[in-house]
Amino acid sequence: MKIVDLIIAYKKGIAIVLSLILIENIAWIVEPTLFGNLIDAFIEKASAETIEAKVLRILPLLLWILAYLINSGSGAIRRRIEARTFQKMYVELVTQIAEKGNLIKQDPSKSAARAHLSKEYVAFMQYRLPEIAEQTITIIGAVIAQAFFDWRISAACLFIAFPLIIISIIYNKKVVTLQTELHDNYEQIYDSFSSFESAKVKQTFSSMARIQEQIAKWSAANFGIMRLVLLIIFLFVLYIAIDLDNFSTGNIYSIVAYLWTFVTSVEYIPELMESTASLKDLSNRIKSS
Repeated sequence: MKIVDLIIAYKKGIAIVLSLILIENIAWIVEPTLFGNLIDAFIEKASAETIEAKVLRILPLLLWILAYLINSGSGAIRRRIEARTFQKMYVELVTQIAEKGNLIKQDPSKSAARAHLSKEYVAFMQYRLPEIAEQTITIIGAVIAQAFFDWRISAACLFIAFPLIIISIIYNKKVVTLQTELHDNYEQIYDSFSSFESAKVKQTFSSMARIQEQIAKWSAANFGIMRLVLLIIFLFVLYIAIDLDNFSTGNIYSIVAYLWTFVTSVEYIPELMESTASLKDLSNRIKSS
């Protein structure tokens, strides 16, 4: 069983989910610009009490409310559809694992462990796949949106992305090996309990704890380096926005909002890569059944 097989089998439900994610995040990308325009409209027209001035204040407000409602509404509908689609997927996946295990007379404890681990498939499809789509749209959208204010801001974000990608690749290679070891130990849980030896149970769980600590060390190092790089880009963008371009209050709000969006999305990449590495190993185990 591969990710692509699940995507093909449930392509209709997944397509609907991804379409709603696209709508939701386009509205999310547009929202900071609309809210920045709203701020400027209220500041500039605060002293004017003519009908025309009031209309000019209401229009940006209505546009921002519309984008907000589109974002919130599509997000709510998507979360409802996700549960129905991916729980059916989990039932089907566990059934296939049980059938294959029975066919080759596999140890029931190993089949049960793999059935439980297969929950990661569902978690990946239900949470990680949408998150990957969201972060991709968000990063690209934030870079494009900032180009409308100053191309140097977008160029700085793109330039800083290359070292972050290299760091993430190194991190992912280390985590793949550790995830394989972790799953090896996980498949021994049932055997350790069936031995009725507390020492064996302790050994299995101690080994899993040690591996998870190693993953956490790599994660911490990766996070620290990434945050330092992002601090540099944040200071650079603020210098451009405030000192060089002399933007309005609303524009500065929009730029900072897009920058935070870019930063938080980039920070999320290592976690997504770790989930992908874990799932790749799990896919090989289920396929070997």
